[in-house]
Amino acid sequence: MRSRPLTRLLTAVLCAVGMLGVAGLSGCSSSPAGSSTKITVGFSAWPGWIPWQVAQEQGLFKKNGIEVDLKWFDSYTDSINALNSGAIDANCQTLNDTLSSVSGGAKQTIVLVNDNSTGNDKIIAREGISSVGDLKGKKVAVEQGTVDHYLLLLALAEAKLTEKDIELTPMTTDAAANAFLTGKVDAVGAFAPFTTTALGRPGSRAIATSAEFPGAIPDHLVFKAEIVKNNPQVVQAMVNTWFETTAWIKANRSQAMDIMSKRGGVSVKDYEAYDSGTSIFTRKQNLDAFTPGTTPQHLNHQARLASEFLTNTGLAKNPPNLDGLFDDTFVKAVKE
Repeated sequence: MRSRPLTRLLTAVLCAVGMLGVAGLSGCSSSPAGSSTKITVGFSAWPGWIPWQVAQEQGLFKKNGIEVDLKWFDSYTDSINALNSGAIDANCQTLNDTLSSVSGGAKQTIVLVNDNSTGNDKIIAREGISSVGDLKGKKVAVEQGTVDHYLLLLALAEAKLTEKDIELTPMTTDAAANAFLTGKVDAVGAFAPFTTTALGRPGSRAIATSAEFPGAIPDHLVFKAEIVKNNPQVVQAMVNTWFETTAWIKANRSQAMDIMSKRGGVSVKDYEAYDSGTSIFTRKQNLDAFTPGTTPQHLNHQARLASEFLTNTGLAKNPPNLDGLFDDTFVKAVKE
């Protein structure tokens, strides 16, 4: 899970969105969901989710006929728990976190792919450690159950190691980055902007990133299944608003950058520094991802791999039921 005060900091949203090619979607309004309908949507600091702040400030929810209580969570983990408990109606979260919730009995539906992490999640090691294989016997700090824990396990497996081969030091991501910076651990698993903190340690370097595991960390808009079933017009309006928002961002880059960097609590310069580490998905990329297949770009394929990994490592007690987890109805209905 992505958690903490700046959980997955807004990195290059804007820059990534600049490559979207979605300008033609600016008029993709849906039939109104009804002014009496209000939903609460959780989000936290990560580039695939910060654009919702733009939607709010530019009145795009209202334009699409929905009343949205956009709830910011300093702790991403709290947003996961809020959706699981029913305290909110939808949340922005990763695939593996959704799978963990579903394995525990939660009824949730993924309706939109916001982005893929393409480098902003990193395993960073001190001087003298040049590969993941060198982590054997070393002290590695990571927030347990998060996507960076997942990334660490993937990297270890590729190096023919397991979690038992390292000295795992569990702590929140911000604390882990600071522990690494001050020399208390040998390596850390973190996401931007905490990667910047960690890389402030002289001689440190990233020895593995999410860019090496294409499609492994997709980020989504996830609804309670009952809302998708009983109030689909609200879901449609949210999905339409997303694509209208990314089009607005592309057309108003400077203003959008100011909005998003402010929401994330960083400077515009820092915001721009994470450019290539997150790839915001176009409508076509969404459709390709939702289409069943056997390559990294396909969500059903990644879900099978993540499910096996979560159960094999004990991060999930039961295999999640993937039936009905992905619903591309709403992306398909967006008018170009």
